[in-house]
Amino acid sequence: MSSGKDSSDRTLAYMPRKDTEVRLPRTTRVKNKTPAAVQITAEQILREARERQEAEIRPPKQKITDSTELSDYTLRRRKEFEDQIRRARWNVQVYVKYAEWEESQKDYARARSVWERAIEGDYKNHTLWIKYAEFEMKNKFVNSARNVWDRAVTYLPRVDQLWYKYAHMEKMLGNFAGARHVFERWMNWSPDQEGWLCYINFELKFNEFERARSIYERFILCHPTVSAYILYAKFEMKCGQVELARKVYERASEVLGDEDEEAESFYVAFAEFEERCKEVERARGIYKYALVHIPKERAEALYQKFVAFEKQYGGKEGIEDALIGKKRFEYEEEVRKNPLNYDSWFDYLRLEEEEETCIGNKDRIREIYERAVANVPPAEEKRYWQRYIYLWINYALYEEIETKDVERTRDVYRACLKLIPHTKFSFAKIWLLAAQFEIRQLNLTGARQILGNAIGKAPKDKIFKKYIEMELQLANIDRCRKLYDRYLEWSPENCYAWRSYAEFEMSLSEKDRARAIFELAISQPVLDMPELLWKSYIDFEISEKEFERTRVLYELLLDRTKHYKVWVSFAKFEASAAEHKGEEDQEEEAATETKKDCIRRARAIFVRANAYYKDSAHKEERATLLEDWVNMETGFGSLGDVSVVQSLLPKKLKKRKAISTEDGSTEYQEYIDYLFPDESQTTNLKILEAAHRWKKQKAGECV
Repeated sequence: MSSGKDSSDRTLAYMPRKDTEVRLPRTTRVKNKTPAAVQITAEQILREARERQEAEIRPPKQKITDSTELSDYTLRRRKEFEDQIRRARWNVQVYVKYAEWEESQKDYARARSVWERAIEGDYKNHTLWIKYAEFEMKNKFVNSARNVWDRAVTYLPRVDQLWYKYAHMEKMLGNFAGARHVFERWMNWSPDQEGWLCYINFELKFNEFERARSIYERFILCHPTVSAYILYAKFEMKCGQVELARKVYERASEVLGDEDEEAESFYVAFAEFEERCKEVERARGIYKYALVHIPKERAEALYQKFVAFEKQYGGKEGIEDALIGKKRFEYEEEVRKNPLNYDSWFDYLRLEEEEETCIGNKDRIREIYERAVANVPPAEEKRYWQRYIYLWINYALYEEIETKDVERTRDVYRACLKLIPHTKFSFAKIWLLAAQFEIRQLNLTGARQILGNAIGKAPKDKIFKKYIEMELQLANIDRCRKLYDRYLEWSPENCYAWRSYAEFEMSLSEKDRARAIFELAISQPVLDMPELLWKSYIDFEISEKEFERTRVLYELLLDRTKHYKVWVSFAKFEASAAEHKGEEDQEEEAATETKKDCIRRARAIFVRANAYYKDSAHKEERATLLEDWVNMETGFGSLGDVSVVQSLLPKKLKKRKAISTEDGSTEYQEYIDYLFPDESQTTNLKILEAAHRWKKQKAGECV
C-alpha cells in the first residue's frame, strides 16, 4: 500500500505546469507621479470611515406612543447603563451619566442610589461630592444636600472647595448661623489664607467688625506671615483704628525676623502706613532701620522707595543719604555677584569712608574690609594678587590714620604677611610699609625684625635699599656694611649695589675700601650694567688724580669691549689730563708742551681706534668715531690738526635695498652707507683688475 504522500506526488506529476505555478499579483506601473490637485490626508480617510461605520450602527429614532413602549425603553436603557458599570466599575463618568439620566426620568430615588454607588467607588473624588450635592440642591432636597456636604467635609476636610460651597449653600438659604458654624468647623482645620479671608469677608458683609477682628487674631496666629499682618493692619485702617493698626505693625516687627524673605515688603508697607498718617519722621526711621538690618541683596525695592520718600519729604542731606544707600545696594550686588572684583570693593570702601567722616560708623567699614580681604585670589600667581594686596594696604592705613588703633594696624600687617606665599612671590611694598609703621611708633627693634624677615624670606632690591637707608640715617655704619655684604651675596651681578657700596665707603673717606670694592666688582664674571660700574670706577680714580690707574682701567676695559664710546672717552680723558693735573698755574711754555703731549696721546688713541674699525664691519661706529675726532681737533684750536682726520673721513652714499613684505611683494628701502678712502682705492684696483681680465678675454675670443 502506498502512502498518501506518494499518491499526491503522482497527482501533481500528471497536472499541467500552468496549474501548478504560483501566480503573484502583477505590479502596476504608476504612469503619473505628480501630486494630485486635491490632497487627501490619513486623518480625513479615518474620519470618513468612522462616519460611515457609525451611520450603519446608529439605531433608528424611535417614537414612544404608549406606556408599554416607555417602560421597555426605560428598562433597556437601564440595562445598558448597568452593563457599562459591570464592564468598567472604575469609570466615574458612567455613574454620572447614569445618575443624570435617572434624574431626567424624574426618578430621584434611583438617581440618589446611583450617586451613592459612585461615592462608594471613589469617595476621595471631591468632584463627585460636588455634583451629588448640586443634584440634591437643584431638586430642592435641602436636608439631603446638607447631609451630602457634611459627609463630604468629614471625609475630605482639606478640600477647601467643599467647605466653601457648603457655607455658600447655607448663606443662600439664609441660615447665617449654620454658615458661621461651617466656617468655624473649617477654621479648626487651619486652612490657607484664602479660607480665613473668606470667613472674614462673610462677617464683614454683616458688619460684624468685632467678630472679624477676632478672626484676624486667630488668622495671624495660624499664619504668622507678612501678608497676614499687612491685611490685618489694613482692616484696622479701614475701620479707622489707626493706633490698633500701628500696634499690628509693631507686633509684626517683633514676631517676624529681619531674615524673613518678605521683610522688605513689610517695612515698605509699615513706612507707607506712617506716611499716610503724616508721621514723616516715623516713616524715615522705619526706612533707615530696615536698610541697616535687611540683607542688601533683598533690599532693592526698599532703596527705591526710600529715595522717592526723601525726594518728597526730605532735605538735601536726606536725599544724599538715600542716594548713598542706593549706591551701597548697587555695590553689594556687584560684590555678591563677583567677590573677586577688587575694584568694586575699592569703590564700596571709598563710599563708606567718605560717609564715615559724617557718621562715624567705623565698625561697618571694618566689617567691609574683613569681607573684602577674605576673598583671596584662587591662584598663587603674582598677577592675580597685585590688585588684591592693596586692600590690605588700605585697611592698615585706615586703622592707623583714621581709627588710630596701633595694635589693630599691627595685626593687619601681620595677617597680610602671613597670608602671602613668600616662597612663590612676595611684595616688597607690604614689608616696607610694615617696617615704616614700626619706625613711626619708635619701635626700631620691630622694624629691624620685619626687614630681617623680609631679607630672609623674600629678598628684594627695594628692601635692601630701604634697610640700608634706615641704618645709614641712624649712623649704624657696621650694620650698613653687613647689609651691603648680604646684598651683594644675594645679587653679585647688581652693579647698582656695587656702586652704592663704593660710594658709601667714599663718603666715609675710606678710599682703599672703595677701590677694593670696585676691583672686586669688575672681576665678577656677570654684571647687569658693567658700563655704569666702569664709569664710576674711572670717575673715582680721576677724582683721586690717579691717572696711571685710570689708563690701566681704560686698557682693561678695551680688552673687554671695543665700543667706540670707550675709545672716545679714553681719548677725551687723555686730552683733558692736563686740566685734571691742575697745571694751569705752570709757565705758558711748559703748559703748552704738556698740552701738546696730551693731544698726542689722545690722537694716538684715535689712531688705534681707527685701525681697529678699519678691519671690522662697523662702518657707522667708525664714521661716528672720526666725527668725534674732528670735533676734538677743532676744540684744540691752534694746537689741533684737522687735516689729519680729513683724509680719513668717509663719503655718505644713499642706497636702496629690497625688502620682502608679508604679501610676497618686494619693496625698496633707502639707507645711508659709508665709503672710506682706503675702501675706494681697493675698489678702483678691483675695477682695473676686472677690466684687464675682460680685455684678455676679448683678445682670446678674437684669436
